[in-house]
Amino acid sequence: MILKIGITGGIGSGKSTVAKVFEILGIPVYYADDAAKKLMNEDGALREKLVHSFGKETYRNGTLNRQYISGLVFNDPQQLALLNSIVHPATIADADKWMQQQTSPYAIKEAALIFESGAEKYLDKVIGVYAPVPLRLQRVMQRDGISEAAVLVRLNKQMDEDKKMQLCNYVIHNDEQELLIPQVLTLHTILQELSEKKYFL
Repeated sequence: MILKIGITGGIGSGKSTVAKVFEILGIPVYYADDAAKKLMNEDGALREKLVHSFGKETYRNGTLNRQYISGLVFNDPQQLALLNSIVHPATIADADKWMQQQTSPYAIKEAALIFESGAEKYLDKVIGVYAPVPLRLQRVMQRDGISEAAVLVRLNKQMDEDKKMQLCNYVIHNDEQELLIPQVLTLHTILQELSEKKYFL
């Protein structure tokens, strides 16, 4: 029985960076956002549900019409909730199946919406990646080439970061004050020990 670990954090927190450090340590990582995009293009049952809910415009030339979907859900909470209710269960099931196939002591699922999607119920532990808001704003502005106002719109749609961190079992501070690598190495040791306990249970 593999130990299933989640990594989450708000936009600009650096959760992907932390996940990549775990990968360097030999831990496989499932990137939920990339997987969801792949599933929306390749999973026949999922495609059918999306077309049924959002219309034939959902796919153009056999590929997901991201611009069309984004336009529908961006300012419409009901449409976004509908999209998530279709995509999240498929991604959760895919991640679970993927984790069962791994042979490492533990495997990681990197996802922004672990608690929002209910995915924590399928994980043993969740790591939160925390960074202060000004730093997150700066990172996303540089990464995506967008204004502070545009980043704030996205940030304000997410779960409150302090609340999210309180729900996590462990928190890594990616604030450019504490060194990142030692925090990951400490957690890596803890998780390896936990996986041994789980294995023998």
